[in-house]
Amino acid sequence: MPVISSTKNLEALSFTLVAEFDAGVDRVWQIWEDPRQLERWWGPPTWPATFEEFDFQPGGKAGYYMTGPDGEKAGGWWRFTAIEAPRRLEFDDGFADEAGAPNEAMGITHAAVDLEDLGGRTRMTVRSTFESEEQMEQMVQMGMEEGMREAAGQIDAVLAQHVRA
Repeated sequence: MPVISSTKNLEALSFTLVAEFDAGVDRVWQIWEDPRQLERWWGPPTWPATFEEFDFQPGGKAGYYMTGPDGEKAGGWWRFTAIEAPRRLEFDDGFADEAGAPNEAMGITHAAVDLEDLGGRTRMTVRSTFESEEQMEQMVQMGMEEGMREAAGQIDAVLAQHVRA
């Protein structure tokens, strides 16, 4: 499993996941910029994602839904706030209703992704920052930490498959 650590910091209202991969930074960047590759790992294995909209540029938006094992769909959206290929990506992240409209009641999380070269390997750090302690606790109770660990655990297979393709 590529996950090195996952840390909750209540004072900073943040959750940080660190993972390492046997692939270069440019290759790991592709799993973020290509929605078809992103679909293969975003979300835990039992809740795969489908991206319906993906405008990968600062100010651009992404819309997706994850499908649970019983067919239930949970919508989400991103708004890209910064893209510095191939090293850094930032986006606002939230839940969406059936029509794809943001669900304001669930709040917004800000995500920052950093890719660091480790001599041909890559360390990926994903830091999620919450609006409040209540929002953070709600996300933890919904399984965010375990879900992100499981999602990141699928990345090696995506990296390997697309290298061979």
